[in-house]
Amino acid sequence: MVASNETLDALEDIGLNMYERKIYAALISRGVSTAGELSEMTNVPRSRAYDVLESLAEKGFAILKPSKPMQYVAVPPEEALENTKSLHREELETKINQIERFKDSDAINELQTLYSEGVTRVEPSEMSGALKGRYNVYKHLGNMFDSAEREIRIMTTEEGLQDIHDNHAEDLEAAHENGVQVRILTPFTAENEQARERLSAHAEIRDLDDDPKTRPEGRIHIVDDEQVAFALTHDSIHPTQDSAFWSRSEHAASQSLGPLFELAWEQSE
Repeated sequence: MVASNETLDALEDIGLNMYERKIYAALISRGVSTAGELSEMTNVPRSRAYDVLESLAEKGFAILKPSKPMQYVAVPPEEALENTKSLHREELETKINQIERFKDSDAINELQTLYSEGVTRVEPSEMSGALKGRYNVYKHLGNMFDSAEREIRIMTTEEGLQDIHDNHAEDLEAAHENGVQVRILTPFTAENEQARERLSAHAEIRDLDDDPKTRPEGRIHIVDDEQVAFALTHDSIHPTQDSAFWSRSEHAASQSLGPLFELAWEQSE
């Protein structure tokens, strides 16, 4: 029995390369096999089959059986998945620990100094760019909110408020506790009532114009009259296609989008 292309593609999603997918699928169809036998079954070069099997053993998909010729035993799929999950968890924890150690090192101070000196020589218009993918947009917004020292202003849609609640409630709470004023403009609907209730503990929230024909449709985020980020796509677009524009521009924050927010704020309830 040969594994389907769909199954092989699924194995790719969990981190197995093309040769590893082929070899593992062939190995579990036999239970126990040699590198030579698996090479013939899969058309994977014999010289590569040994390396692939060693990699599968390290990832928890195969077990080496001392014998002549050397044989490999297939790890049952469910056990193999648990093995690779544990491996990725350990790798992630190791990386996180390395990052935390780096944050406490002299190197981060040196890099921050280089960045600060470099930024002073850059035109504000150059400190801008597009953010692609909703995950990246959310991560950047989180960084913006974390850096706030005075004020965060948000004008967003019904769905946008729910996203702010789901992804940045803790960021806004921390900002509020640090003395940052947080103001949010959004349509008041039954669907986002719970999100409004939670966020209202850390932000002043006003109802954007309730007439769909006249109220603004978009997501605008302004931090400290220094940074702005606004959506370039509609709420309904697929998350991978979502995009936004970010700029570290006092002009855009305080003289362009800032007044627009204040006008809508004064007209809201």
